[in-house]
Amino acid sequence: MDELRKIIETQIISNQGRNIFLPDNFRFIKETIKAISEIHELNPESEKILIDYATEKAFEEFCRINQYFSFNSQARNDLRNIYRNLFSIIRTNEKSIETISNDHYQNLRLWLQKTNPFSENTYSNADLNIEPVACAEYRPDLQIKILKLDIKSIMEPVLDVGCGKNGNFVDYLSKLGIEIFGIDRYLFTQKNLISSDWLEYDYGVEKWGTIFSNLGFSNHFRHHNLRVDGEFIEYGKKYMTMLDSLKIGGKFHYAPDLPFIERFLPESQFKMEKHEICEYGFQTTIITRLK
Repeated sequence: MDELRKIIETQIISNQGRNIFLPDNFRFIKETIKAISEIHELNPESEKILIDYATEKAFEEFCRINQYFSFNSQARNDLRNIYRNLFSIIRTNEKSIETISNDHYQNLRLWLQKTNPFSENTYSNADLNIEPVACAEYRPDLQIKILKLDIKSIMEPVLDVGCGKNGNFVDYLSKLGIEIFGIDRYLFTQKNLISSDWLEYDYGVEKWGTIFSNLGFSNHFRHHNLRVDGEFIEYGKKYMTMLDSLKIGGKFHYAPDLPFIERFLPESQFKMEKHEICEYGFQTTIITRLK
């Protein structure tokens, strides 16, 4: 099992950064071809573990390539079905390795087109190898500075929306004794890190003392607001849901700001502060719920 996991990871790394929209740019490596013969020996439980592992590793690679790719729970289930189908076809032993490989990457390409239609326009005329759209976890001190967080008086519980794969800032604040949770689309094992798409997560009502998101939710909201096929309506609804999930006196800190929706917030219900982050060329917004 460990060896097969390693081969799956090596296979995905071998295709890292390659443009999936260019024909014959993806193929199985020799280690994968050799391992295919061993799949027949797997029991159903082991096969399921490997399917889940391959699905998660592929998902992480798509997220690494472009942080603006959006995958809801249905998209993740569809991706898992692609890998379940791959293992099933290998078991039948009715197709050549080349055909299985070509069909598999065609299925991945069609899945990406379906879940993120803008991807085809973005990459169909791009190079064989593409540079990732940057996404990183920033140092806790930098996030505190950008988001204008007062750690000593922060209202709990706290929610980090888009906490990153490692949840470093959540871990930092937790060690300070702050009740904090983080959500992101990756798989987590820590109890205070929640695996969820931020458009699908149930934020509750008057639940959070503080919500913050650094170059996460609002950055993606901006991106979708500029796209013809963007989910700007869904983001707008979720933005208001997040504000409703604040306790009275609770705050939502985020950067960059969202002037196209902020101007519609009723002043009787929300107080808004803006802070210029000169060295980065954007503004941070702090929304306080008044009632």
